[in-house]
Amino acid sequence: MASSWSSSSSSSSSTLLLLLLRLLCLCAALPATLQAAARPPSVTIGALFTFDSVIGRSARTAIQLAVDDVNGDPTVLRGTNLSVIFQDTKCSGFVGTIQALELMERQVVAVVGPQSSGIAHVVSHVANQLRVPLLSFAATDPALSSKQYPYFVRATHDDRFQMAAVADVVAHHGWREVTAVYVDNDYGRGGVVALGDALEALRARVSYKAAFPPGADRAAIADLLVRANMMESRVFVVHTSPDSGLDVFAAARSLDMMATGYVWIATDWLAAAAIDAAGAGAASKSNIQGVLTLRQHTPDSDAKASLVSRFAAAAKPSSNGINVYGLFAYDSVWMAARAIDQFLSDTSGGNISFSADANIRDANGSALGLSALKVFDQGEQLLRKVMLANFTGVTGSVRFQYDADGSGTLINPAYEILNVGGTGVRRVAYWSNYTRLSVAAPRLLADGGPPPNSSTTTQQQQQMYSVIWPGDTTSKPRGWVFPNNGKPLRIGVPYRTTYKQFVSKDRSSPDGVSGYCVDVFNAAVALLPYPVPASFVLFGDGVKNPSYNELVQKVADGFFDAAVGDISIVTNRTRVVDYTQPYVESGLVIVSTVKAKSSNEWAFLRPFTPGMWAIIGAFFLFVGAVVWILEHRFNPEFRGSPRKQMVTMFWFSFSTMFFAHRENTVSTLGRFVLIIWLFVVLIINSSYTASLTSILTVQQLSTGIQGLDSLLSSNDPIGYQVGSFARSYMMEELGVPASRLRELAIDDYADSLQRGPSNGGVAAIVDELPYIELFLSTNCQFRTVGQEFTKSGWGFAFQRDSPLAVDLSTAILTLSENGDLQRIHDKWLNPGTCASQSTDGVGADRLNLGSFWGLFLICGVACFIALLIYFARILCQFCEYHGHGTTAGAAQEDDGAGPFPDPQRSLRRPARLTSIRDLMSFVDMKEAEVKTAIRSRSDRRVDGSMGGRSYTSEGPSLSRPSSMSPV
Repeated sequence: MASSWSSSSSSSSSTLLLLLLRLLCLCAALPATLQAAARPPSVTIGALFTFDSVIGRSARTAIQLAVDDVNGDPTVLRGTNLSVIFQDTKCSGFVGTIQALELMERQVVAVVGPQSSGIAHVVSHVANQLRVPLLSFAATDPALSSKQYPYFVRATHDDRFQMAAVADVVAHHGWREVTAVYVDNDYGRGGVVALGDALEALRARVSYKAAFPPGADRAAIADLLVRANMMESRVFVVHTSPDSGLDVFAAARSLDMMATGYVWIATDWLAAAAIDAAGAGAASKSNIQGVLTLRQHTPDSDAKASLVSRFAAAAKPSSNGINVYGLFAYDSVWMAARAIDQFLSDTSGGNISFSADANIRDANGSALGLSALKVFDQGEQLLRKVMLANFTGVTGSVRFQYDADGSGTLINPAYEILNVGGTGVRRVAYWSNYTRLSVAAPRLLADGGPPPNSSTTTQQQQQMYSVIWPGDTTSKPRGWVFPNNGKPLRIGVPYRTTYKQFVSKDRSSPDGVSGYCVDVFNAAVALLPYPVPASFVLFGDGVKNPSYNELVQKVADGFFDAAVGDISIVTNRTRVVDYTQPYVESGLVIVSTVKAKSSNEWAFLRPFTPGMWAIIGAFFLFVGAVVWILEHRFNPEFRGSPRKQMVTMFWFSFSTMFFAHRENTVSTLGRFVLIIWLFVVLIINSSYTASLTSILTVQQLSTGIQGLDSLLSSNDPIGYQVGSFARSYMMEELGVPASRLRELAIDDYADSLQRGPSNGGVAAIVDELPYIELFLSTNCQFRTVGQEFTKSGWGFAFQRDSPLAVDLSTAILTLSENGDLQRIHDKWLNPGTCASQSTDGVGADRLNLGSFWGLFLICGVACFIALLIYFARILCQFCEYHGHGTTAGAAQEDDGAGPFPDPQRSLRRPARLTSIRDLMSFVDMKEAEVKTAIRSRSDRRVDGSMGGRSYTSEGPSLSRPSSMSPV
């Protein structure tokens, strides 16, 4: 009994323990079960596109494969099944809107699509209201990036980038104008606007827009191309949908517009419609021979190769192959799935709920069922997760980068430039927003930044391989022709009434006009490799010269295709038209009246003023006197009788003017003064010769105007030619008041200048150099003054970006090089009877003391210093002589002459000179005599101190010691 109870108790304990263990296991598994229960079992997204379209057929299979791959990946959505609801928009904006509302009614958390840019514009408003993100893989209208559509997420690259690539291709080949052929909807218009902006940045433009309505048949497209073909551009950019774009090329081929000379560039729709499409027929390929097209570049990868293989196996036999839009649709599903997964993993917002919006309700009696539309409460959080996408898909790195305005775009926009030829295509270049055109594949980095070697050389960038153009040629088409509308170029020609040598009406000419400018234009056109039909139309009333600013404005406004004539190239005109290379140099110059100075028998005196002549004469005498004083005691040539010394002094003074003096100077001071004086004479002679030559040969200006500065500083009236830009230049640039300006015909120039300001005329004429040269060739009493103060030229004016301006510039350079331009100039503009005169020496003035007082000052100072030194020496000698008494020297004893007094006189007079006569006598002595006398008297004084003195009856005598020999 006890044993039985014991066994029963042990069994109960084991059962209790087992129950406790099971309870612990349940408790441990409860958090995981609760967490798993927080994720919904399934999440639904929508897909909105046109099923029966080139893009839709590729996208539908790609989206389904993406959903299958997401559900098969345990790392994404972890236990939540992703389902997709497809809605067909049927290429209709209205149907697309209805289908979008049906998707929203089924409470989808995101929509992959729409495909069409037009539908995207409408549906985005619905998405904004219901907070459902739209992930579009094919809507490329740049306007959808606006902040007006915050819930629109572009999962592909917008058309700004591919239009930049098209513009680079156009600029690479040097074309300036293109014709845009596009479908007239949001997609087409947005793309053409982006194309125009990209071309404008490269100084090109869309010259003609050929838009056709959606759904247009081939006949309507052909009519549109006929009108486009009448324009001058032969570069066509086709931007349409893949479903209707091939009709454009079929119509173009039927119109023989796929021949040599045409350029066709298609955006990336053509790659999807005819190149990536497996079912594209041979007929379609034959219509696009020589066409350049773009395709979004997606790097090769194992994931991409696997998808392409699975797509081929899963697609229907009638379906085309996967195109690049299918790849972006595949990545769009993954973008939505990863965002949903991150959203569900966020405990703060992992639940999915929808609520009614009080603003969305059915009106009374309405059966639309709008109240069924619910707002996705967590739509904003999911949108943020979508914009934080960062993964590698089949298209490469999927990540958004943000512009300065906060709009996000996918990183690494890149395109392939393909050339259709034969039965296939060849890649001729790549394009990316960092490398631009290049023959090397762009490096697409995960962060979207520039590659390390993005600063490559220009030789590596902007390059393309050779292209096979329409007509099976590799020669680059010119890109334009003259408009095939039966109208030649309307060329405006100024109807000049003066100086018709330049251009004017000529009934005898086949063109109705003639002149220098017309001949240059015709000669340049003859050098072009193509004909230029032109019709010359006179501009002006024939009474006075027309306004050239108005003529140029007529060209800018399109009234004239070009303007040919003496049209100056000035800044304000270059802003509205394009000029050719200048065919003649021009610039503004000043013309004034000159008068010839009559020559008479006293003309040689005119170089110097009377005061100058007086100073020159005085200095000749002064310098002669100084040299005589300095040389008199040393130089025998300056000694003799008073009359002889006066003649010598005058002769020496004036002979230095011609450097013909024959007297030599021996004293140092004399030579010093003479060197200074000869330098002064050299300057005076040179100045005299130049001034006299100028006075005898150069005409003088009668108005005192010698250049631009003197013209501006005066208040005299100034003339200018009718219709010239000189008026606006002087008023705006030089600040000349309008009250000083006088409008004149060239025929009135001479009369107005001769009458002068005081008689109702003008002080000067300001006009262009070619007119002035022709005017001066027959009017010798006038001349130009100063320098040409503007630098410009004459050219032919064309409408902006006209290719003819470039070709004619090359032709004008050829005319200049082969000499034809000069021959045409000599034919019409001969120099006339008056030779062209230089402005050097105009108004040569007489020379006065103010120009030379420095020279005279130097010479005078030199003379003064020499005299000062000379008289100081004389004073020293005199003092030395006076200190020894007044005894006659040996030399005077021998000949009984000299300045020394006899012994009787010396006893009666003191030993110093007391009269001016004695001083002059001392100065007149030769230097050698003075030195000999002083030396002799010094010797006798020494002898006297040694032997005493004795006198004879005949005079004093010197006693010498017996030991010394007599002298």
